Amino acid sequence: MSTISTSFLKAEVAGNGTPLIFVHGLGGSSNSFQTLMPALGGYRCVRPDLPGSARSKLPHEKLTIEWLAQTIIETAQSLAACPGHLVGHSMGTIICQHIAALVPDAIMSMTLFAPILEPADAARQRVRERAQLARSQGMCVVADQIVEAGLSSNTKVNNPLAAAFVRESHMRQDAEGFAQTCEALASATAADLRMIKCPTLLVTGDEDKVAPPSAVQAMAEKIKDSRVKILDRCGHWTMIEKPNECSKLLSEFLREASH
Repeated sequence: MSTISTSFLKAEVAGNGTPLIFVHGLGGSSNSFQTLMPALGGYRCVRPDLPGSARSKLPHEKLTIEWLAQTIIETAQSLAACPGHLVGHSMGTIICQHIAALVPDAIMSMTLFAPILEPADAARQRVRERAQLARSQGMCVVADQIVEAGLSSNTKVNNPLAAAFVRESHMRQDAEGFAQTCEALASATAADLRMIKCPTLLVTGDEDKVAPPSAVQAMAEKIKDSRVKILDRCGHWTMIEKPNECSKLLSEFLREASH
């Protein structure tokens, strides 16, 4: 595995084979997908930290979902990582949809964990308030809120390591970078789903309050050649809460989509 740096981000690159490009969500990093790596031998895995998140510095450019999507496209092109498959989580699934709509011929498939099209009005306001909280009180308070609201009841009781990971992932974020990423998400608009040509797998948890099963089922109706999998006793951090199930779903879907 090697770490590469571009003008805007750092990324982990490991393995050989068909490229997989991973796009994490708000408060996440390249490590959000670490639980999936053992199941992905035979692929070239490219895991960026988005600009303003984790190890990637906050750029001078204003963060928007569209700008982040273009940055991932340019990074993939510079690494000869396309055509390839996209894997996203939460906010990263919006970015993936924009990428697949912008360069449909370069995307072989999408696997979207805890997927959303765009935030509802109430969610936009909550995310803006979270940005203000990060600036005024720091990431510790934010991290505690995310653990409480983002994980299933089963995870909080029986999987303390998952809770610790999600908390640490947020604690490691730069407060201003996190706040500006919140504002990018709060202003996000849906991609033109008519342009998406690739097979798509949508995975959510039965206790996911951000990407509830009903919303994900409705989302699948708008994306051609898509399917939905709902994980039992799982919240919003699907790959962390249900790593074995997510690894199996992803590896099987990738094999099918590659044929």
